[in-house]
Amino acid sequence: MKLRRQLARFKASAMDCRQTQTRVLKSLLDLNRESRFATDHGLTSVQDVAGLRRCLPVAKYELFQPYIDALRKGDSSALLGPENQLMMFTLSSGTTAESKFIPVTQHFYEDYRRGWQTWGIAAYDDHPALRRLRMMQIVSDYDRFRSECNIPCGNISGLAAFMQKRIVRSMYTLPYAITRVPTPEAKYYTALRLAIADPEVGMVTTANPSTLVHLARMADERSDELIKDIFDGGLSERVEIPVGVRESMSRRLAQRNPGRARQLERLRNEHGRLLPQHFWSHLQLLAVWTGGSCAAYLPTLREYFGMTPVRDHGLSASEGRMTLPLEDETCDGVLDVSSHFFEFIPEEQYGQADPVVLEAHELQRDHNYYILLTTASGLYRYDICDVVRCVDFLGTTPVLRFLHKGAHISNITGEKLAESQVVDAVRSVLGRMNHRVEFFTLVPVWGNPPCYHLLLEEHETPRDGRLLEMERLLDERLCETNCEYHEKRATGRLAEPRVASMRNGSWTEFARMRQSRLGGSIEQYKHPCLIPGLDAAAAIRQQFVMS
Repeated sequence: MKLRRQLARFKASAMDCRQTQTRVLKSLLDLNRESRFATDHGLTSVQDVAGLRRCLPVAKYELFQPYIDALRKGDSSALLGPENQLMMFTLSSGTTAESKFIPVTQHFYEDYRRGWQTWGIAAYDDHPALRRLRMMQIVSDYDRFRSECNIPCGNISGLAAFMQKRIVRSMYTLPYAITRVPTPEAKYYTALRLAIADPEVGMVTTANPSTLVHLARMADERSDELIKDIFDGGLSERVEIPVGVRESMSRRLAQRNPGRARQLERLRNEHGRLLPQHFWSHLQLLAVWTGGSCAAYLPTLREYFGMTPVRDHGLSASEGRMTLPLEDETCDGVLDVSSHFFEFIPEEQYGQADPVVLEAHELQRDHNYYILLTTASGLYRYDICDVVRCVDFLGTTPVLRFLHKGAHISNITGEKLAESQVVDAVRSVLGRMNHRVEFFTLVPVWGNPPCYHLLLEEHETPRDGRLLEMERLLDERLCETNCEYHEKRATGRLAEPRVASMRNGSWTEFARMRQSRLGGSIEQYKHPCLIPGLDAAAAIRQQFVMS
């Protein structure tokens, strides 16, 4: 009943968006008012959004980085107030080779947890059978390494899993120790070994649907091994995990289950494959992102998981949660107005010197916006580079649909590859190979799995062994400059990049077409080194790439 009242309070807060956001902003300003950042930027006496805007421009990570660097070394007053305890740093891919360290404070964590609880109550109300079933959740470790002052650095979803009470933990089919398996393939196999043995899984949840596709394929491809491990008890010695982690799960892994193993074998013989829709017959819900490029995975999810309902768990990032979807089969979610303070820049004004900036209640239906966050972790007016569309309202609070990362970021599997990273990688490769090109563009290509193609004109495309070397070096450099690209490549969710040859003169023709469409003079035209949209990339390849 307590959690159900929480859902009711959230919906009530959405009825008057402006009042709720005014209260939230005042609370956030008070929370970190005594920090050095607040002093340096004149925030110590600010009480409202007008004052906040006078003191601070729309901000990127670079504005906060010196203060976060001090925070990493133990100076909590650099960014946080005295009552705002730092719990960890969560990591996100930056626009350079260095990962971004995002502070997670106790207040921020409580906002994060409350958002998940609100989402969960709505999902369980719509799928009451979940109350007697268990959940398979794939998250990452919150304590991958420590900062200079011994603060955990990792994933906030892992922190939430680690801090669950025992009674809540009993609702999950995987032990927390799985987050500490460092190799993705070993982690996923171990998770499958335990989860497939449990016929009472009702929900499967993780961030990116590409993870579920990968798990489903692994279950089918390694079904012999999985069935044997479930029959015998234990975990194949081929699965390399740290001794301590293996020992912490030894009790669960040692449980023999010949009956379940025989059932799995019968299912495989009956269907010719072993897929989640076969071995989890009580499955009620998949919880993954479905917005933006993630929507491309939905047909494949249906292939492996059948017609199990899918509920997006909302637009979220290391920097904060933005929306709470309250229905299945849509990525549209109510803005989480009770946790952070939000501002919005109309898409057509983004990048201008003095753009219009709106509060949440000022949005208009069927318009696109860039979203800004002010959070309990010391970020103010933070440009997360996400483009959203206002599709409806709950009360006076906007319902938003995630469209894509900003114009210079590609994100087909969660890799968040920035144009600056592409430029760095290609230049590095060209330098190492002593090879020259005038123009290049990297584009995403949908496939099974998807990948990236580097587009070069024919006369600048290397041949044979040099071509293979360019592809290998490009892959290596992208892995070095983007931790999330590396993780997606390591788990097979992204295939290796390829070089695709275009007809000579293609870039001149492309520039003429693009300039005529966008307007402005040819002198203002900027060649795109990364085109993130799948549709736009497919059109370019169809028109210019040689077969």
